[in-house]
Amino acid sequence: MQTPKDRIALVTGANKGIGFEIARQLGQEGHHILVGARDRGRGQTAVAELGSKGFAARFVQIDLTKLDTIAGAAADIEAHEGRLDILINNAGSTSSGDGSPGAASLEAVRNTFDTNFFGTLAVTQAMLPLLKRSASGRIVNLSSGLDSLTQTGDPSSEFAEFRFIGYGASKAALNMLTVQLAAELKDSGIKVNSADPGYTATDLNGRRGRQTIPEGAAAAVRLALMPDEGPTGGFFNASGPQPW
Repeated sequence: MQTPKDRIALVTGANKGIGFEIARQLGQEGHHILVGARDRGRGQTAVAELGSKGFAARFVQIDLTKLDTIAGAAADIEAHEGRLDILINNAGSTSSGDGSPGAASLEAVRNTFDTNFFGTLAVTQAMLPLLKRSASGRIVNLSSGLDSLTQTGDPSSEFAEFRFIGYGASKAALNMLTVQLAAELKDSGIKVNSADPGYTATDLNGRRGRQTIPEGAAAAVRLALMPDEGPTGGFFNASGPQPW
């Protein structure tokens, strides 16, 4: 049986914000952390901070918009660790020019999809062979309440007034990845779920969120650490299951 210290977790976008906090909390549980980030300097700084707390961590360079870095990251992990137990697809972006369907810049929408959906799909495909070597693999996709069709379609919901078609649609597509991949991998022991961090104060929203970063990391960490009898193919926040 694997112990936490045997388990290897890759967190994309782990150099700051919710991604770094997820990495910190998993490190606190004894996991070996792979800090995925585009910028080598920021990634190494994050590794140094985790190391100063006594956590095992190393930097893996990965840019979700550059397929060669994704392939390089998979080869790097293959060479150094030989497998992956946890993949946290945290890296995401918004684009200037995103907005309501009638006004959003098509380029902004495409750019958002390139990172939030296509980039995440590419990372997941590249890491699957490594995850299949795990005794109990976990994939957690960082989603958003803004992608819930049920909630954004409800005029009384707090999400109804937010209209960013690129961001919301890209995260809704990410939820479809969760559902389909969970079904594809149902006999593999790998569990796939979406986590809604909630409205968290991060750089992505100009730190306007009402939750702290540790609160925003809670759902993803719980899904990463859940036991083998836990759910797969679901959408959860810190309070529990959420509507698609």
